[in-house]
Amino acid sequence: MTPFNLTGKIALITGASRGIGLAIAQAYAAAGAKVILASRKQDALDQAAAQIRAAGGDALPIAAHTGSEEAVAALVAQATEAYGGIDIAVNGAATNPHFGPILTAEESHWDKILDVNVKGYFRVAKACAASMKARGGGKIINIASIAGQKPQLGMGIYCVSKAAVLMLTQALAAELAADNIQVNAIAPGFIKTKFSQAIWGNPQINEMVMKLIPQSRMAAPEELTGIALYLASGTSSFTTGATFTIDGGQMVGSPLS
Repeated sequence: MTPFNLTGKIALITGASRGIGLAIAQAYAAAGAKVILASRKQDALDQAAAQIRAAGGDALPIAAHTGSEEAVAALVAQATEAYGGIDIAVNGAATNPHFGPILTAEESHWDKILDVNVKGYFRVAKACAASMKARGGGKIINIASIAGQKPQLGMGIYCVSKAAVLMLTQALAAELAADNIQVNAIAPGFIKTKFSQAIWGNPQINEMVMKLIPQSRMAAPEELTGIALYLASGTSSFTTGATFTIDGGQMVGSPLS
């Protein structure tokens, strides 16, 4: 077995136009997989696909909103028509339209966050599972967050949604194990992306956050690709229902020095 070799595998990544999703897509393509890139905006996806192709990879960009069951079904149908099926699904699309005390949130904030961050993951898993079963197995990788393990300032609803992702991962892992489908989660800490700009773009908040991380820095999206490759490859065949925390030590506690 060659570690992390994804030659011949078909991988669908949502939230793939930038940040963590794009970094994972690039890593999968470099490892030999054909990748389907999904997010809401086609132009951003086209640019991401061009980057992967320029590096010698095979990428298919398809705009789709995971908040829509019909859009997810169409996405998987197009991917299956193009490549014959799906072996790996990475749920990376997420949203967080509310930042502040949780009791200042509106019903619409709850609806949007849970619809994309939780039900969207469920929709993708459900749409891909049949193809994975037919192909003898598969991998579902959910991008969670340390926000699902411990409350984060100003991100209450997002925290609730990511906690739900952790339980969804375990429930799917138990139910799909007999079909040789492994389901795991990656729980990043603070990663420097556009999504986290409300934190690193605010000097006061950023300074406060850095004090919580023993490594005293944010990570680059590429620093998540090692665990993402492991979970997508055959080397993780006996790993399911697990959550891998990648946070520079934040969940361990503040620096001791």
